[in-house]
Amino acid sequence: MTRFLPGILAMAAIVVASNILVQFVIGDWLTWGAFTYPLAFLVTDVMNRIHGPAAARGVVLAGFVTGLACSLVAAGLQATTLRIAIASGAAFLVAQLADVAVFDALRKGRWWRAPLASTLVGSGLDTALFFTIAFWAGLPADINTGWAAEPVPLLGQGPVTALWVSLAVADWLVKLGLALLALVPFRLIVRNLLRGSDKS
Repeated sequence: MTRFLPGILAMAAIVVASNILVQFVIGDWLTWGAFTYPLAFLVTDVMNRIHGPAAARGVVLAGFVTGLACSLVAAGLQATTLRIAIASGAAFLVAQLADVAVFDALRKGRWWRAPLASTLVGSGLDTALFFTIAFWAGLPADINTGWAAEPVPLLGQGPVTALWVSLAVADWLVKLGLALLALVPFRLIVRNLLRGSDKS
């Protein structure tokens, strides 16, 4: 269990940081949390490559429990609502478990295929689930999410749609960019960890 501790601590730190940084807005469409949360996929993929899917699922579960605790604290401070907490937890759990499954299915291919494909699938699911559950008008109204239905041009330039759609698209685009950039640290971390395990 102690060999999984670095992954568990890294996932918990990312979840806590993202829950805090999501409160700080950048421009019209993003928060700082959009730049930290995708690192969770990097942690999951490194754990999957080094220790296998069962260990990766354990790290995901630790991240989910940490996120649940953050949501309970935020709800107590009235910084979030039940609907957003459910959206966050469901999106995290489904997306991360999908990441683990896709990575494991592709693990025998070229080194970059599994982390890239799994992160793209997981990121897409995360974005779609979170923003739909949190803000879609077809679900029961939430007193603190009504602002997201305001009609605006998509990303300020495209066809008019609900504000939350622009937020989702911007979030997804950041995740796509970070999925590509994360291949570099993935390769370096995995190489160093495998080299270290060979020496021991």
